[in-house]
Amino acid sequence: MTTTADLLQARCAHATTALDEAGVTGLLAQIPGWRLEDGRLCRDFPCADYYRTMAFVNALAWISHQEDHHPELTVTYNNCRVRYHTHSVNGGRGGLSHNDFICAAKASALAQAQDMAVPA
Repeated sequence: MTTTADLLQARCAHATTALDEAGVTGLLAQIPGWRLEDGRLCRDFPCADYYRTMAFVNALAWISHQEDHHPELTVTYNNCRVRYHTHSVNGGRGGLSHNDFICAAKASALAQAQDMAVPA
């Protein structure tokens, strides 16, 4: 069984496959605060103000670049909604892969390091 610590230590793989429902359910339990929304892994990261929102977005951009796995972001004054989805799996139809969960765990760790609100 993959743990949160395993996800934080892992690196995204270029050749990846879609997870089945059991795989998604098992990994979702390792990343509190994340939910499934329209087939994507989604979470809102509330921030105190625009400056802190942008600091989070820029740090997340660096992580995304390092992992070569990029989320969809919706940025407002005091919130960043992050959505992960692997477009290249399922014959190009997309789905969730292990990469999505690796990056979600790293986004949560970033929020915690930046002392942002992290749900229990």
